[in-house]
Amino acid sequence: MKHMMEEKIKEFWRKFCEEKNISIDTSFDAWSFGNSKDIADELSDLVNRGIKTATTSAYELYEEGEAIPKVGDYSIILNGSSDPVCIIQTKVIYVIPYYLITPEHAYHEGEGDRSYKYWRKAHDDFFIEEYKNYGKVFYEQAPMLCEVFEKVY
Repeated sequence: MKHMMEEKIKEFWRKFCEEKNISIDTSFDAWSFGNSKDIADELSDLVNRGIKTATTSAYELYEEGEAIPKVGDYSIILNGSSDPVCIIQTKVIYVIPYYLITPEHAYHEGEGDRSYKYWRKAHDDFFIEEYKNYGKVFYEQAPMLCEVFEKVY
């Protein structure tokens, strides 16, 4: 099963590289949003439709050796079934305390009604749970990696 998924991802990448005249050896990552199939499906659809153009992750929860996104990086966005949906390219990266994330960034995340209030509630719940999974307690000043990206395929 895993081998079939890897083949789908490789084939998706090959088609992208061919169409965009990019070297097949260009590095990329493949991942899905959130911590459930439903969230991955919902958010990959928002990216594919051009509504979601930003994301936020807990900077201090990146594990040693795990690649931190950089401007210019390519990512294949997967749905909840680990199927490739689209390809994004990172355009902006910055680290900021959680409580200073702006309503503008929340809007670009494209979720719910795109309000800061909606974003804050959803992300409070997500980060409380994510920190708990690492045996840590989430806090307002937690450094967040904010990423702005563009769908390129």
